[in-house]
Amino acid sequence: MKTSAFFGIFLTLILTACASMASPPAAVKETAGALTNANGMTLYTFDKDAAGKSACNGPCATNWPPLLASDSAQATGNYGIAVRDDSKKQWTYKGKPLYTWIKDQKPGDTTGDGVNNVWHTAKP
Repeated sequence: MKTSAFFGIFLTLILTACASMASPPAAVKETAGALTNANGMTLYTFDKDAAGKSACNGPCATNWPPLLASDSAQATGNYGIAVRDDSKKQWTYKGKPLYTWIKDQKPGDTTGDGVNNVWHTAKP
């Protein structure tokens, strides 16, 4: 293998590794046990979501508010953006849309974990 080909493969591997280690967007904080929003509220995933597509709309989204992304937000590392049925953008982690839970009252609450066996604390 020529040196330039080896260098190209090496550079691709390094860039891929760096992209997956990118910092989370400002809307997300990574803690030891859970992902939280900027205010410290626990984020959740929903088993009924397809990769990059939210199945939680209408009354569901009232109880499980989506972690919305601005129109100018850009995917970074493990964090992507899904477009919801209402055309709003929502942050995803490893393809899973992220939500808060209306019954969590203060930062660190995890009362949504395990609800109906389909809601789970999002973990880094």
